[in-house]
Amino acid sequence: MTNEMEAHEIWMGPLPELAPGGIARPRIGIAGISIESSTFSPHVSGDEAFTIRTGADLRGYYPFLDEGRDLGDAAEWVPLYHGRSLPGGAVAPATYARMKDAILDAIRAEGPFDGFFFDIHGAMSVQGMVDAEGDLATAVREALGPDTLVTTSMDLHGNVSETLRDAVDLLTCYRMAPHEDWLNTKERAVHALLSRLRGEHGTDPLARRPLKAWVPVPVLLPGEKTSTRLEPARSIYAELPKIEALAGVADAAVWVGYAWADEPRCQAYVVVTGDDRELIAREAERVARMYWDAREDFVFVAETASLDGALENALAPDAARPFLISDSGDNPTAGGAGDVTWTLTELLRREELTQGELTTLVASIFDADAVAAAVAAGVGAEVRLTAGARVDAGPSGPVELAGTVFSLTDGDPDAGTQAVIAVGGVHAIVTERRKPFHHLDDFRMLGLDPETADIVVVKIGYLEPELYELQRGWTLALTPGGVDQDLLRLGHHRLAPGVYPFDSSGTPALTAVVGRRGEDD
Repeated sequence: MTNEMEAHEIWMGPLPELAPGGIARPRIGIAGISIESSTFSPHVSGDEAFTIRTGADLRGYYPFLDEGRDLGDAAEWVPLYHGRSLPGGAVAPATYARMKDAILDAIRAEGPFDGFFFDIHGAMSVQGMVDAEGDLATAVREALGPDTLVTTSMDLHGNVSETLRDAVDLLTCYRMAPHEDWLNTKERAVHALLSRLRGEHGTDPLARRPLKAWVPVPVLLPGEKTSTRLEPARSIYAELPKIEALAGVADAAVWVGYAWADEPRCQAYVVVTGDDRELIAREAERVARMYWDAREDFVFVAETASLDGALENALAPDAARPFLISDSGDNPTAGGAGDVTWTLTELLRREELTQGELTTLVASIFDADAVAAAVAAGVGAEVRLTAGARVDAGPSGPVELAGTVFSLTDGDPDAGTQAVIAVGGVHAIVTERRKPFHHLDDFRMLGLDPETADIVVVKIGYLEPELYELQRGWTLALTPGGVDQDLLRLGHHRLAPGVYPFDSSGTPALTAVVGRRGEDD
């Protein structure tokens, strides 16, 4: 590891040598559910939303567990069951129950385990529940029994409730937004688990449990204001590797929390784990204070404007090309429905876009019926069809697309069949299923070239790396939808008292709760 390495290039070093009291090859189960769910979106995430992995398919999802790799050979891995979905609306209760039961049944069938890798997001909402991960973690703990050491990998936009905290032993989360370190974080969680099990207290079910210093921070901000590309998040997250390197510390993590769920657990958190009670408490409180003190300094990752303002920037004679516009209110990777038509409707009203010489790419609207109509018509056909607003019609009704079928593409694992409808210079992408557009090849496979386009409009917030490199100009449009960036107009009413910016009264104590599972705090 060198100082010149980027955070997403830094991987954990070799495992510590096996201590006399350690377990040479512990038996470790793997399971979890990962989804980010907006309670402000009418979309419901059902069975069809989840990709289920079990057995070898699940183990293969984590390349650091490949045979021949240090971590892969250090344990007997028992991959059980994992459900993963694109962000969306709240999960249907029956869908959650089926996945939860599958995990618990697998634990009972394959246990006991020395350790357990609990891979979750932390912002799953289930209809009728207020702490889905807490419920799942409690059930998993009951199935595992008290002796299994549990490590938990999460998204930094997750939430760490007391219930979740008390059910697991080790917790960590991403340190980058965008999440270029997502796989590194999962490896870090596994490395921490194996380090405990191989350590001098590895065979002692109580002594091997680390202490946890947990500090809730009553701040709830959107990810587009807390990107680690910018200050103050950049400096706050830069503290974490330094803390982790201290003797007596196992891990340090900061959760931003999930802004588009109206639940009491939604706020920021700092957790430091280790064996030095005073040290981890002090460091957790120090970072929590940094976060709280900086609460008014977090700013959007790009210039923000209304859609009209964003288009004014994009259409300026001296605008750099390609110019990107984030259609942020319906970002499917934050939990938006993905079929809000408001932005596309406004674009089609602009004659300079539909009848001019500019090329505008719009990603995307999902509507299976509209795609089927385009397929029936065929490439090159003139069509008049309606699309979108089947799930979220709040901001705007279905949009009429009167144009030419530019291209048809099938077989995308996320989108299914995709159609591009050209209305003058506006190329509207319509997909069979919800899909984020994060990569240049997402456009190229449809016959579109984002590098030569004049304007690219994407349902996204902060730009993922390839889009960030693509843009020569960029405005984040504050558009309506289930993940509206203007949090105060969404109508939260179940948050804990004192959460900024919803409630600016009072000053939090920011005192760490320190303890290990099974011991009084």
